[in-house]
Amino acid sequence: MFPYFAQPEKLAAWKAVTAQAHAVPGGTFRMDVTGRGDVAIGSYLEIDPPHRVVFTWAWDGDTTPGSKPGLVEVTLTPDRDGTLVRLIHRGVAPANQQHSAAGWAHYLDRLAQAVSGQDPSPDPWAEPVKTQSD
Repeated sequence: MFPYFAQPEKLAAWKAVTAQAHAVPGGTFRMDVTGRGDVAIGSYLEIDPPHRVVFTWAWDGDTTPGSKPGLVEVTLTPDRDGTLVRLIHRGVAPANQQHSAAGWAHYLDRLAQAVSGQDPSPDPWAEPVKTQSD
């Protein structure tokens, strides 16, 4: 499951329309989450495959007064036939906490599908991905 937080093609399977990631301490990521300019950016702070990843999280272009990057900690623990995912997102402004929680719930459901071998696409929150034939 760890690669789904570190590899661009795995991130794009559940969390983004497109993704770039360099998952090393100090490396960065950039994900176009919806294809409508909702671009998440951050830096990897801690990488401990296959158990833990910690990264900053912000929305590119966010000019909300007082906004600063949040901190996301993901801990992955084997649990019988699967993996227990513990995700903590700190630093979310109180006005955005409900929206953030709903977003993570949505995308963690998609992660569970992707990890189990199901295709979670298309994401109903994202613009359809254009193909060469479109």
